[in-house]
Amino acid sequence: MSDNELGTFLRTCREAVTPAEVGLPTGPRRRTPGLRRSEVATLAGVSVEYLARLEQGRDRHPSPQVMGALADALRLSVEERFHLRRLEKETSGDPCCPTASAPSHSVRPTVRALIDRMEPTPAVLFNRLSDVLAYTAGYERIMGPVGLLDDERPNLIRFLFTDERARAAYPEWDGVADEQVASFRAESMLTDPHAEGFADELTLIAGAPFADRMAAVPRLPRRSGVERMAHPEVGAVRLSYETLTLPDADGQRLVVQLPADEASSAALDRLDGRRPGGLRAVTG
Repeated sequence: MSDNELGTFLRTCREAVTPAEVGLPTGPRRRTPGLRRSEVATLAGVSVEYLARLEQGRDRHPSPQVMGALADALRLSVEERFHLRRLEKETSGDPCCPTASAPSHSVRPTVRALIDRMEPTPAVLFNRLSDVLAYTAGYERIMGPVGLLDDERPNLIRFLFTDERARAAYPEWDGVADEQVASFRAESMLTDPHAEGFADELTLIAGAPFADRMAAVPRLPRRSGVERMAHPEVGAVRLSYETLTLPDADGQRLVVQLPADEASSAALDRLDGRRPGGLRAVTG
């Protein structure tokens, strides 16, 4: 992973904001996407030279005041501000961000009990490397026939990039792969040797489809959305998902899926052997 994630993130956010969004006129000949460095520097009250050093990774110790001013200037969301703060701490070598411990494969009893009570809803718990830790029977009925759960220790990213069945299961495979790599990069610290080793393994095994995504400009993953599947038993399915991050240091996240339309609701009912309407569609 890059050692200048902070600078890259700042540049990406700058290029994503239009002049109109911050009350600036749009000139006729703008060669830079989004805002110019000079515009962000003016809005944040810092020098253009200092902002350039931050973006280029030549300054790794910005003050909280500078980070707050840049976040305001770039109109960052709360989630983006948390991500910016994490990158700043890791880049500066803050002692509150030590080298990461091994990703946990244990599940708290209360979390497991919560997952059990979610039946028949498809739900799955991942750690920060996307290892599958626990899931409902509803999730197993969807992903078992697809092949994800065949391994003794299933991993969603490894499955996506190394198992040919994944491309058949996800008609929009590229988008799913983009989101999973974005999630992996967002959850893993720069000093995490376990994430580095996992990335090295997949770079070797999966090649360019994974390596190119790791080399691309990082971004935050979507926490909700809709995924299309071509299920081997019930055909086309559209699943709405929500991602809930657990309040612990290991980056565990719970992903809950619901049918996105009536046809998908009927398909999941057939998988579950339930009466029609057992899992109601979420629309809108």
